[in-house]
Amino acid sequence: MKTRLTELLNIEYPVIQGGMAWVAEYHLAAAVSNAGGLGIIGAGAAPASFVKEQIEKCRELTDKPFGVNLMLMNPAADEIAEVIAESGVKVVTTGAGSPAKYMKMWKEAGVKVIPVVASVALAKIMEKNGADAIVAEGCESGGHIGELTTMAMMPQIVDAVSIPVIAAGGIADGRGVAAALMLGASGVQVGTRFLVAKETQVHPAYKEKVLKAKDIDAQVTGRSGGHPIRSLKNQMTRKYLQMEAEGATFEELESLTVGSLRKAVVEGDVKTGTVMAGQIAGLVNKEQTCKEIVTELVEDAVKVINDRYQLFAK
Repeated sequence: MKTRLTELLNIEYPVIQGGMAWVAEYHLAAAVSNAGGLGIIGAGAAPASFVKEQIEKCRELTDKPFGVNLMLMNPAADEIAEVIAESGVKVVTTGAGSPAKYMKMWKEAGVKVIPVVASVALAKIMEKNGADAIVAEGCESGGHIGELTTMAMMPQIVDAVSIPVIAAGGIADGRGVAAALMLGASGVQVGTRFLVAKETQVHPAYKEKVLKAKDIDAQVTGRSGGHPIRSLKNQMTRKYLQMEAEGATFEELESLTVGSLRKAVVEGDVKTGTVMAGQIAGLVNKEQTCKEIVTELVEDAVKVINDRYQLFAK
């Protein structure tokens, strides 16, 4: 499956793994890249030294292209940006702001820059700032979200920019990949399905909660403070939503969630930790290798597209 994205990134399949904090470490990134997609190391809120170590370890496991996701709100963003430029990383995806200040440095180092956006306006700004491609992430995704759905946003962004657009949010099987391509995407970014990949270092309790999730189990907290986050229902989300309804301050709400993602991913506390996952979690019901996931995504997408075209031809 060749698209503008596979040509841009020199990868076999137009599948990018989401840069999920605490989840997207070097084992997962290397496995996805070895499977023909693009693995991503999630910097999250980590220091530059951690990111540098992750890059070095990932390179020991794969000779394929892989990338780093930089959350621009990270206090160490400047240092991490330099590490990315100096380490020979091929791709960087960014979130929570504009990477404009790092663009010249990254371009000179040969790094492809792919910001994650949630609106047409931001997509246009990123293209103007020199982005090589864009991830258009709909609110169906897990973690921090915008307001637009993937299906509504994708064609509008595709029409608004000339660079490749990658669809994200609510994609976990070949049907989702095919739909994204039909909407004009050059590839897809997948997060929730990779959460349960055999190569991830995610706690088994976290994986089990995702695997057992139903279609209505993902909900959003944090809307009152302007920072909505989608995760799976548990004791923490119920408490958070109750506090929001009662008018709790940002500080009170923040105290409830500080360190809660690590608590779930690393320690396996899926009751009071934050179990980030997208609305598509109800469709994710088996643990597979990254190779099996990527192959299934692509092969099923091709089958869906071929079957539909034959149907319409009749």
